[in-house]
This record gives sequence, C-alpha cells and structure tokens, in this order.
Amino acid sequence: MKDLWVFEKQAAATGCKDIAGIDEAGRGPLAGPVVSAAVILPVAFRDPDINDSKKISAKKRQQLYEVIYAHAVTIGIGIVDSIEIDRINILQASLLAMAMAVKNLDPQPDYLLIDGIFPISTDLPQQPIAKGDALSISIAAASIIAKVTRDRLMQRYHHYYPQFDFSKHKGYPTAAHREAIRKFGCCPIHRKSFKGVKEFIYAKHPAKIRRTR
Repeated sequence: MKDLWVFEKQAAATGCKDIAGIDEAGRGPLAGPVVSAAVILPVAFRDPDINDSKKISAKKRQQLYEVIYAHAVTIGIGIVDSIEIDRINILQASLLAMAMAVKNLDPQPDYLLIDGIFPISTDLPQQPIAKGDALSISIAAASIIAKVTRDRLMQRYHHYYPQFDFSKHKGYPTAAHREAIRKFGCCPIHRKSFKGVKEFIYAKHPAKIRRTR
C-alpha cells in the first residue's frame, strides 16, 4: 500500500509542524457554490479508509467526515457562491475558496499541500500536487470535508428550489438537471456563465421559479 503521509513527512523533515491539506468540491456543477476545505491532521492519526472523496461512497464519506472532525487539529472551510463564480470564473473562484479555507484555520499552518497544479494567494509556503487527493492523507481528508459540506448545502437548496432536484445531482449536469433547466429556466444559484445555463437565462418558461421556503 502506498504511504499517504509521504508529502507530510517531507514537509516535517524541513521543520514544519502544522501541515494542512487543501482541496475543493464543486468545480463542475451548473449550480451552487464551490466549497474548499483545509485540514491539519495530528501526526498520530491513521485511518485506512481515507482516500480521494470521489472513490468513496456517499455513506462512507459521511462516516469519515465525522471521524476527521473528531480527530483533526483544525479544519477551515471556504465557500464562493455562484455570483462570484460568474464574476471571476470557476478556476479563480476555486483558488479563492482554498485561500479562504486556509485563513479559517486556527492555528495557522506552517506549510500547505494543495490539490492541483495551481498555487493559492497566501504568504505561507505551499506545494501544489497534481492528483493530490490520491497521494496525500491531508488533501484526501480535505476532499472529504469539502465534498460532504457542499453536498449538505445542496440538500438545503433542494428545499428552496425543488423543481431542480438538487438533492439528487447536487447541481452537476445530469440529463435530469439539464431537462429541468430547459423546462423551468434558471434559479438564483445557477451559474449563469456556464454552458448549459446561459442559453436559458432569457428564455420564457410557463412555470415560474420561486423559492418555496
């Protein structure tokens, strides 16, 4: 089995003590925010089930979410909504959410391990890692926290806009979601700069979208 602590150990060997993993969830959906998480795990923490959130069932993610919160040194969350995504684009919104998550850590980390190939805006030393959620325990933990946090937000949005069934697809471009957009148009949390949404912003629809709660 591969050692998911390799990058944390390398950073620790240089004198770093609090090493945070950072990841995001929600770059691909047509609706909802992008959510990032930053997680510092204690050096003694071990859980063989923690892995890239995309490789874990929803039920298992929920369980690991509780485990991570129970054992982490600190966890920070960053959320950027659809309005800001449309304003600055999804890549910049994802990096902004990551930077927000880091700022919300207490204590602040000595070193950052970031999923992806792009650095974030911070004075802290950092290491972007391509496919880091499958290579670093801290990034994998952050991916789980970010995914569960975003899924729970989309569950809440489902109650406001039940026409779109956000509780099932979480805003991703499924066939059912695309059909709902064609039928009902856009709701306030849709990303209006995204293909699959922008074409229907000004379309006329017989069913009026309204917030139900």
